[in-house]
Amino acid sequence: MKIFPSNTIKKLDAYTIEHEPIQSTQLMERAANALTEAITNRWDSETPVTVFAGPGNNGGDALAVARMMAEKGYKVEVFLFNTKGELSPDCQANKELVEMMDEITFHEVSTQFAPPTLTDEHLVIDGLFGSGLNKPLSGGFAAVVKYINSSPATVASIDIPSGLMGEENTFNVRANIIRADVTFSLQLPKLAFLFAENAEFIGEWELLDINLSQEGIEELDTNYEMLEVEDIRTIIKPRKRFSHKGNFGHALLIAGSRGMAGASILSARACLRSGVGLLTVHAPICNNSILQTAVPEAIVEQDASETCFAIPTDTDDYQAVGVGPGLGRNEETEAALLEQLNGCQTPLVVDADALNILANHRHALTNLPKGSILTPHPKELERLVGKCQDSYERLTKAIELARTAKVHIVLKGAYSAIITPTGKCFFNPTGNPGMATAGSGDVLTGIILALLAQGYTAEEAAKTGTFVHGLAGDFARKKLGTIGLTAGDIVNNLPMAWRLVSE
Repeated sequence: MKIFPSNTIKKLDAYTIEHEPIQSTQLMERAANALTEAITNRWDSETPVTVFAGPGNNGGDALAVARMMAEKGYKVEVFLFNTKGELSPDCQANKELVEMMDEITFHEVSTQFAPPTLTDEHLVIDGLFGSGLNKPLSGGFAAVVKYINSSPATVASIDIPSGLMGEENTFNVRANIIRADVTFSLQLPKLAFLFAENAEFIGEWELLDINLSQEGIEELDTNYEMLEVEDIRTIIKPRKRFSHKGNFGHALLIAGSRGMAGASILSARACLRSGVGLLTVHAPICNNSILQTAVPEAIVEQDASETCFAIPTDTDDYQAVGVGPGLGRNEETEAALLEQLNGCQTPLVVDADALNILANHRHALTNLPKGSILTPHPKELERLVGKCQDSYERLTKAIELARTAKVHIVLKGAYSAIITPTGKCFFNPTGNPGMATAGSGDVLTGIILALLAQGYTAEEAAKTGTFVHGLAGDFARKKLGTIGLTAGDIVNNLPMAWRLVSE
């Protein structure tokens, strides 16, 4: 599913109007029908409705919704803000229709605004401004937003909360943005929906299909996409009847230190649960017995050190190498890692402490083998690229790092972003808050490592591994709930996740 920047959404509307063909007012009517159905499915006709409409097409949508809800028996009051005496043509057309309806209490605000009483029983429909907004709200509109936000009413926003911009909100005025309980996004999500700091404005978001041109969606380019299960199914390679373990790669996992054997165990178990043919774990002597007991399917290669990764190992016989889970950051390990990376020609999955060590040796990032993948969480990324003010800046810097280092990056979070060296970003919809637990990232490393070892490209491995990781977490949540979920539960549910995406 593509995610278009705000300026491209207008082109998609225009494409639909031209090629269907359909009049713009008819397209607005189609959107209003979808919005009305979604709203009336959630709130019954006993709910008093107050509509706030702006002078543009978002306001036109809101007016059309007000008309359709009144026709269904809802008590509707409308405030149309026309402070400049200039409405968009489609907004003007819908204003004239609303004015003819005795069932609607209509106010056109040109100067003074007498705010209505809003109780906790009221539903506010926010149609002040849409995704085309390019500067913070101020003056009277900011005051209206603050009034709505201060009320106890439930708020439903059309397409995007008024005051929120579709992409970057780094310099926005947060007090002047509607705090919606529900946002009904038309056809496709907005990039801003995927950033943590915007959740308080967006609330729950629901996509409404308004039949914009599929041909137009396919033709228009964007660097942003939301992964879907069908995207993953097309990547999965079927296994032939006469396959053997040698057909599915030999992976090397360099992980663990004294007191951190668990990280290597979780990563190793996830790797083995993700189809790898053979797995060798390079670990300090103190973790040998633990690994042999906890993960009997893995080969253990002992480091010379009793307590940590201290001696680089030969990687020529492996198809992929994972490094970082539970590694530690002492001087011996730091020196060994830099030497290991310097001589490695095998694709790498770099995570956890390996990333933290690289943050002190950023020059080494540009020498990583072709096809390598970094899997940082936001703080680990910031150690590599510097402090970021918000998620948009963090994503922008991650894109630049992927380009300059020629690596793929999985920026972990609620909608993990898989970033290619060419700047394409794929957002992952699977996963849940229960996965915010120790070891979850180690599991992801193991999954991606297994895929790389099996011959999947870096992009395929990153996309598939992230999607399946979240899906396994969703299966675990269904069984166990959110609070009690552990990283081991994610591993245990990997077979179910693989079954769903491969059959």
